[in-house]
Amino acid sequence: MFDFRIDTFNFLPASFYKKGDVILEQNQCCHHHHGHAQCVRLVPIFNHLEDHQMDMIAASAKTLHLQKGEMLFHAGDEDNTLYIINTGKVRIYRLSDSGKDQLVRMLNPGDFTGEVAIFQPGSVHENYAEALQNTSICLIKQDDLQKYLIEYPQISLRILSEVTIRLKDSEKQTTQVAIENVESRIISFLAENVEKGSSNSPTVTLPMSKKDLASYLGTTPETISRRFSSLEQHGLIKQLPKKKIKIMDLDQLLLHAE
Repeated sequence: MFDFRIDTFNFLPASFYKKGDVILEQNQCCHHHHGHAQCVRLVPIFNHLEDHQMDMIAASAKTLHLQKGEMLFHAGDEDNTLYIINTGKVRIYRLSDSGKDQLVRMLNPGDFTGEVAIFQPGSVHENYAEALQNTSICLIKQDDLQKYLIEYPQISLRILSEVTIRLKDSEKQTTQVAIENVESRIISFLAENVEKGSSNSPTVTLPMSKKDLASYLGTTPETISRRFSSLEQHGLIKQLPKKKIKIMDLDQLLLHAE
């Protein structure tokens, strides 16, 4: 596993450092600094700060470029960095005892991972992170981040709020997989992804592929397809192009899950 501690490469004059297919970019010019500033402004734990405060955080950031299919980290790797997705998409997953992977969550631009490192020095990653497309990620090392937490304690509150949400989501996911049948899990997932304020017949855009949805819900892509077809035959949903699902009657769909 490639070590992300990039300080050791500072003797090189170029602004890009390459090892294998992974490229690390130092913020040595205004263009790179602008990219880091944009990245910091994307994430809710920082974008409430003043501009000069965000600029200071951006100045300590580095940029990591991953190609599709490359790993950001593996379970067991040292967890000492906050990763913010600037562009692209990353999936976080874990492996069961049988070696089957289960999706934990998807990271899109503005999402972050690695927050445990802030509060638990010496911790290791429990999950795996893989780039689903070419992805640009901002890195902020643990030591730098802890300095900002002391100076701007409101960041800690934002992080704790995000961690609380993730714990609730994780508990809900575990409960659903253990108790509910597959169709009920699918219906619950669709209902949770309906935008607030929508009508009783909203359109949901699936935030992931059927393969990843199956992994998240603890089933197979084939079962997902069969259940979608069954719900469509019952007149409860309509499958549309571009991963869109039209819910014909949300109330009836929820009753169907009971």
